[in-house]
Amino acid sequence: MATGKVRYWAAAKDAAGVAEEAFEAATLGELMAKITAGREDLARVVRRSSFLVDGDPVGRRAHQDVVLGEGATVEVLPPFAGG
Repeated sequence: MATGKVRYWAAAKDAAGVAEEAFEAATLGELMAKITAGREDLARVVRRSSFLVDGDPVGRRAHQDVVLGEGATVEVLPPFAGG
């Protein structure tokens, strides 16, 4: 099980109520379950978001298959509007 930090951007930051928080999880799937438990607004944003793990895009990989290393930084990026 790794420890690290999760950073929230834009609507995810608003829904989480913090810019970042520490985590303890082995996979991105486990982390997403932990951070959204009892936080329906954040869960709704996370379902639409993309993720970076240590700067690398997760893309379409299954979250349960994305292993988190010790000291990892996970960034939650909701869809951005603009042009």
